[in-house]
Amino acid sequence: MSAHPADSHDVIRVEGARENNLRDVALTLPKRRLTVFTGVSGSGKSSLVFGTIAAESQRMINETYSAFVQGFMPSVNRPDVDVLEGLTPAIVVGQEQMAANARSTVGTVTDALTMLRTLFSRAGEPYVGPPTAFSFNVPTRRASGVMTTEKADGRVSKDVVRDVVYLGGMCPQCEGRGTVSDLDLSVILDETRSLADGAILVPGYTADGWMVAAFKAVVPPDVPIRDLTPAQRDELLHAEPRKVKVDKVNVTFEGLLPKIRKSMFAKDPDSLQPHVRTFVERAATVGECPECGGTRLNEAARSAQVHGRTLPEVCALQISDAAAWVRALDLPALAPLLDALRDLLDSFVEIGLGYLSLDRPSGSLSGGEAQRVRMIRHLGSALTDVTYVFDEPTVGLHPHDIDRMNTLLLRLRDKGNTVLVVEHKPETILIADHVVDLGPRAGVHGGEIRFEGSVDELRGADTLTGRHLGHRARLKSADAVRASSSVIEVRGARRHNLQAVDVDVPLGVLCVVTGVAGSGKSSLVHGSIASREGTVVVDQSPIRGSRRSNPATYSGVLEPVRKAFAKANGVKPALFSANSEGACTTCNGNGMVEVELGFMETVSTLCEECGGRRFQASVLQLTLGGLSIADVLDLPVADALAFFSSGEAAVPAAATILRRLDDVGLGYLRLGQPLTSLSGGERQRLKLAVRMGEPGGVLVLDEPTTGLHLADVDHLLALLDRLVDDGRSVIVVEHHQAVMAHADWIIDLGPGAGHDGGRVVFEGTPADLVARAHTLTGRHLAAYVGG
Repeated sequence: MSAHPADSHDVIRVEGARENNLRDVALTLPKRRLTVFTGVSGSGKSSLVFGTIAAESQRMINETYSAFVQGFMPSVNRPDVDVLEGLTPAIVVGQEQMAANARSTVGTVTDALTMLRTLFSRAGEPYVGPPTAFSFNVPTRRASGVMTTEKADGRVSKDVVRDVVYLGGMCPQCEGRGTVSDLDLSVILDETRSLADGAILVPGYTADGWMVAAFKAVVPPDVPIRDLTPAQRDELLHAEPRKVKVDKVNVTFEGLLPKIRKSMFAKDPDSLQPHVRTFVERAATVGECPECGGTRLNEAARSAQVHGRTLPEVCALQISDAAAWVRALDLPALAPLLDALRDLLDSFVEIGLGYLSLDRPSGSLSGGEAQRVRMIRHLGSALTDVTYVFDEPTVGLHPHDIDRMNTLLLRLRDKGNTVLVVEHKPETILIADHVVDLGPRAGVHGGEIRFEGSVDELRGADTLTGRHLGHRARLKSADAVRASSSVIEVRGARRHNLQAVDVDVPLGVLCVVTGVAGSGKSSLVHGSIASREGTVVVDQSPIRGSRRSNPATYSGVLEPVRKAFAKANGVKPALFSANSEGACTTCNGNGMVEVELGFMETVSTLCEECGGRRFQASVLQLTLGGLSIADVLDLPVADALAFFSSGEAAVPAAATILRRLDDVGLGYLRLGQPLTSLSGGERQRLKLAVRMGEPGGVLVLDEPTTGLHLADVDHLLALLDRLVDDGRSVIVVEHHQAVMAHADWIIDLGPGAGHDGGRVVFEGTPADLVARAHTLTGRHLAAYVGG
C-alpha cells in the first residue's frame, strides 16, 4: 500500500531565523518527538523556540479569527525568519509567575473551586443556594423597585419587586480578600512629641518643612499628640480636604492618613524610592479578617457541609488529602462532576503539587510551581498533534521530582504531540529523542546551531553541552570544608508546614538548604532568616522593566556615567538620558517608531532621525574618552569595565558595578540591551549582581542555578567561593547536586512535602550526607558524585 501524502509532513522546517541574536539559523525538527534545546544562558534558545517557532504558530492561529476578535487579542508580530513550514498549533507553558491578584487562588486558576462550588450547592446541608452563593467574588445583593423587561413589538412590561435577593458568598467585611489592611499609627506618629518637635515620622514630613505647615495651621503645633482633644486628633488624622491659610497663602489641608494613602500606599511599591518603600512596608499592616477567619466567605457559605466538611475546610486541606476526601464521596447523582474533580486533584498529586492547598494565593507560587499548575490543564487533554513548548519545566524540582516530570513529558509525546523543551538539567536532556545545542557562547557570540542529533551523538560532540553532560562536581575534602564563625539560631519555626523546627544555621560558610519541593525550605529561610538585619535576599521574583529598561539603568551604572559625561562637557546630566532631555524628539528616545494599523499588525521601523541610537544629534557630539553616550550603551559589560577603569574616562563608581556584572558571567551583555530581550538566566544573574552590592553580611540566594547551563554552574560556584572568602555568609536554597556537593554545610528538610515534610532530616557536611544516604537528597547526591 502506497504512503498517503498527508503522512509525509513529519518535520518542522526553519530557515533563516534571525530573531534577537540568531544568525540565519536553519534546522529541521521531527514531529511527535521530544526535542530538548540546550546551550548556555543567552545563546538563543528562547529566541528560537519561543520567539520564532511558538510565536509564528500563535500568530497564524490568531489570523484565523475575525478582525473584530483580533482587536481584543494580544498582538504578535511576525518573527524575523525566512521560512517556517510544518507548524502545528502551539501551546506555551512558560515560567511566568501568576498575577498576584488578591482574589486569585490555586482553586480559581485551575477551576477546582468552580467544581467544588457546584458540589456544595447541590449536596451541601443545609441548602444555601446556587453555586454563586459559594463564590467569594460575588456579594449578596438585595434589590427593590420596578423591573422593566423589553418584549417584541416594542412592548415593555413592568414588575414591582420588593427585597429580591441575589445570593453571593463574599464576606462583607473583607470583600472576599480574606485579609483586612490598616496603617500602624506607631510607625506614622510619635505620640509623645508635638508637631513642632517632629511627631510625624513619615519621610519628607520634617517638623519645619512645608508638608507639616498646613497641619500646624489647624492643630496646635506645640501640644504632644497624645494630649490633643478627640476633635483635634480627628482633624489631624482624618480631615476632609479643604483650603487653609499658611503664611497668607491658600493651601489644601487634608488629614494625614488619607493624604499618605494617596501619595504612598496607593502606588506600586517598586516605583517608590527605597527609603519610602521601607516606611510603607513597616507602616502597612495586613491581618486575617476577623469576620470570616480568612476564608473569604460569608456565614451562610461557611455553614453548608458535605461529608462532614465545609467548603473552606476542603480548600484548606493539602490537595492530596482533598483528593482522598473526594474519592470517599458516594453521590451517584453527581458522578460526572466528582469524576472530573477527582481527576483534576489527582493530577496535582501526579505532577508533584499535592502539598499545595486550593486556598493558596496564586501570586505566592514560585515560577516552577506556576508552570506545573499550568501543565495540569493539558495532562487530560484530548488534543493531539499539537506542539507543547516548555521553558525549563524542572525549575524548583528536587532530583527525586524530576523523574516524575520526565514521565509527564513523555506521556504528552506518546499521545502524538510534538514536545519542545528548553532545559539545562542533564536528567531531562537524557530522555530526549532529539537534541539541538545552540552557542558557542552567549549574546553576540551565540545564535548558532552547534549540534543537532541524538543524546548519544551529543556525548561525543565537541560543544560545551557535550563536554559537560557527564560532568560531576566532587565532594570537598575534609580539610577544604570551612568552619563556621557563628550561627543563626532558629527555634520553634512553625511557618506554613514547618513543625517547630530547631536548627543552627552556620555563618561564615557556604550553607545549602535543600529538600523536595514543598518540604519547607523557603518557609525556613524566608520566615526565619531573610528578615534579620544585615541580610540581603536574592529571590525568584521577576525583574520589572519595560523595553526602555536595560542593564545600565537597572544596575545603576548609568547614573555615574551620566554625571561623568556632564562634567566632561559642562552640561546637565539629564541630556544623557534617553528618557529625559537628551531623547530623540522623533521617537521619544525609543529608537523605533511604531505605527498602529488598526486591526493589522503594528509596524515598527527604525527611527530615521537618530538611526536607532535614541539620542539627539547634538547630544551624540558630546563625548567622554572619545565615545558618545550611545557608543557606551552599545559596549559589552567587559569592554565597558576596561573603558571606565582607567585613563581619562575612569569612573570608579561605574567600574565597581560593572565588575560585579562581569563576576556573575554577564561580561558579554550590552549595556543598552532591552531587559525584555534577556533570558531567564540572564535576568537572575543581573539581579544577583545588583543585590551583591548592597551592604549586609548574610547573602540568601533562592535557586541561583535557575536558567544556568552546566558550564555556567562552575562559574557560579567560583563566585560563591569568592563571596565567602571575602567574609560574607552565603545561604543557598538549591536542588542542583553540584551546589550541594560544593557546600560546606547542608540542611536537608523533609522527608516529604506538605504535612509530610517540615522537619530537618539531616544537617552536616555533604560527605556525611553521602556516607549515610538515608534521605532522598542523600541518595540522589550519592548517585551524582558516584558518577
